[in-house]
Amino acid sequence: MANSSNSVFAHVVRAPEDPILGVTVAYNKDTSPVKLNLGVGAYRTEEGKPLVLNVVRRAEQMLVNDTSRVKEYLSITGLADFNKLSAKLIFGADSPAIQENRVTTVQCLSGTGSLRVGAEFLAKHYHEHTIYIPQPTWGNHPKVFTLAGLSVKYYRYYDPATRGLDFQGLLDDLAAAPAGAIVLLHACAHNPTGVDPTNDQWEKIRQLMRSKGLLPFFDSAYQGFASGNLDADAQSVRMFVADGGECLAAQSYAKNMGLYGERVGALSIVCKDADVASRVESQLKLVIRPMYSNPPIHGASIVATILKDRQMYDEWTIELKAMADRIISMRQQLFDALQARGTTGDWSHIIKQIGMFTFTGLNTEQVSFMTREHHIYMTSDGRISMAGLSSRTIPHLADAIHAAVTKAA
Repeated sequence: MANSSNSVFAHVVRAPEDPILGVTVAYNKDTSPVKLNLGVGAYRTEEGKPLVLNVVRRAEQMLVNDTSRVKEYLSITGLADFNKLSAKLIFGADSPAIQENRVTTVQCLSGTGSLRVGAEFLAKHYHEHTIYIPQPTWGNHPKVFTLAGLSVKYYRYYDPATRGLDFQGLLDDLAAAPAGAIVLLHACAHNPTGVDPTNDQWEKIRQLMRSKGLLPFFDSAYQGFASGNLDADAQSVRMFVADGGECLAAQSYAKNMGLYGERVGALSIVCKDADVASRVESQLKLVIRPMYSNPPIHGASIVATILKDRQMYDEWTIELKAMADRIISMRQQLFDALQARGTTGDWSHIIKQIGMFTFTGLNTEQVSFMTREHHIYMTSDGRISMAGLSSRTIPHLADAIHAAVTKAA
């Protein structure tokens, strides 16, 4: 066998597993018949299976049957129809920003790619290189922004005592941020906590940010998937666009259309006027070209097919609401199961939180106990994917939580 020390890469150390994807690796190695993976942020049916939406299958079939379709490169900015329809979906069909051509939208590689392109653009063309992100936030956020050349700081967001929003802490930290700093905001269904500001709180956040000239960068990964209503889930973004100010928005269709592996996303930048928007777009092209040249065509074509056909759009909203409703029902069932067991503590946060994830409030020791004794896998911060649950598996989870809380009490 060759000696690896001769390799020019012999100095390379083994990297740690991604904390989220690593959960799945450990789960796959477990041979227990009762094992349960609540780490992955992907929707599952009541039977625990991945779901392809009927409307997605129909759109795909139409694309396959259309012999005029070719596999040529898209432009650097992506599929024009897709970009136009994506902007309309998040900002609203009657958005003045769209009517005044103040929005530039580019197709990117799902939510992660959209955030990265936006971050690289800001690092090159924006005067302030500090971005404030919520504590806690999605594990990939700090890495994406740091590698793009921005400096990451945190603002308070989650209050472990109430398992809700630390609204005063959030306002104090943003008030103390330097003028012009960038602020990352989760448009809805905050990941990992499932805790969102109310509309009144959003309005106060907007006033504070605009008064200090802070630049909003929205991450919208769950539009329609949180409440089941596409307009309600875009409300926070639309508030910031309605005041005429500038902002960025990264969109993903992984969750709300179940297109995880197609990597379909968009980055929109709302500018002061059409001339600025056109210049911004020219520079976004220079960010994208050396990164991946142009985005893939298939997933974006599926999205565009659905969004531009009224009947298919309506069919999508029904399927989307069914997914959101199932998650809401899982929350209620888990809460009821814990109540029935008389589990110590107040578990009402499970039904108050929204979206795919619940921040259970379980600590690292309780999480590892549940994995070791009950074969339940989740991230060490106690975040669980509600979409990974079913009526069949809830009793098993409730038993495990009850045991973990009792043991640690």
